[in-house]
Amino acid sequence: MSKYFLVENEEGMRIDVYLAEELPDISRSRVQKLIKDGNICVNEKPVKANYRLVLGDRVTFSVPEAKEPDIVPEDIPLDILYEDSDVIVINKPKQMVVHPAPGHYSGTLVNALMYHCKGDLSGINGDLRPGIVHRIDMDTTGSLVVCKNDLAHQSLSGQLKEHSINRIYEAIVHGNVKEDTGTVKAPIGRHPGERKKMSVHAKNGRNAVTHYEVLERFGNYTYIRCRLETGRTHQIRVHMASIGHPLLGDQVYGPKKCPFPKLEGQTLHAKTLGFIHPRSGEYLEIVAPLPDYFKRLLELLKIVKDS
Repeated sequence: MSKYFLVENEEGMRIDVYLAEELPDISRSRVQKLIKDGNICVNEKPVKANYRLVLGDRVTFSVPEAKEPDIVPEDIPLDILYEDSDVIVINKPKQMVVHPAPGHYSGTLVNALMYHCKGDLSGINGDLRPGIVHRIDMDTTGSLVVCKNDLAHQSLSGQLKEHSINRIYEAIVHGNVKEDTGTVKAPIGRHPGERKKMSVHAKNGRNAVTHYEVLERFGNYTYIRCRLETGRTHQIRVHMASIGHPLLGDQVYGPKKCPFPKLEGQTLHAKTLGFIHPRSGEYLEIVAPLPDYFKRLLELLKIVKDS
């Protein structure tokens, strides 16, 4: 696998830190080993792990061929919200991993898509992530667009980079959010002490903006809508936790003990996804209905509130 990155907003960041953030499936220690072995260059020259990036640097990254398990199509039911010859929008359920990775080589959305699309998926992201241009967490539900060809992939990737895709989520958070609307503007980067977590206190965090509005208050909990201006890893989870309102069920950024034990991870749903169609040029907006568990939880909170 080989690819390159053009440094835009990361001037001064160590190259090993930068690549660990850009390539979340590869550990920082693995990145450092690749640098040591000469598999990572800046402006076509090998560098050390402590090299500080300069605006405009071209970072070339290559990984020696490794034996990956065959990713096979699997007949897994899909909740399809929209489909044509270029894109398919899926309403992803909880507990489904988007693409194969160590520990998850079957049962993923990609396995299901390979079966449904009969191999008609863009190849830009390689064999493990065909068609995938963006991801949502395993325990986040909702709309996710997948590309069937490279034309669609390039178009959607460009829109993601420009932050022009309309992404609206709904969530339930701990606490009573006092303001009816608000914006969290705090850079997000890899947590300084826990690699699997993100943080607003990272030394080299990247710009991240989340707009939120209150839909309903339930005393100890608040039902909110969030609109992403940027799309960093775990953005809503990290931003809401940073202002004292972690997502209900999020045991990574919130309380370790969930008051609703049947919840599987954070109460977060990618409800609305809007983008310019790669072929027609028209704006397309898809809405994923709230999952049953989310609706039942809202009903329960209303009953408790009214009692």
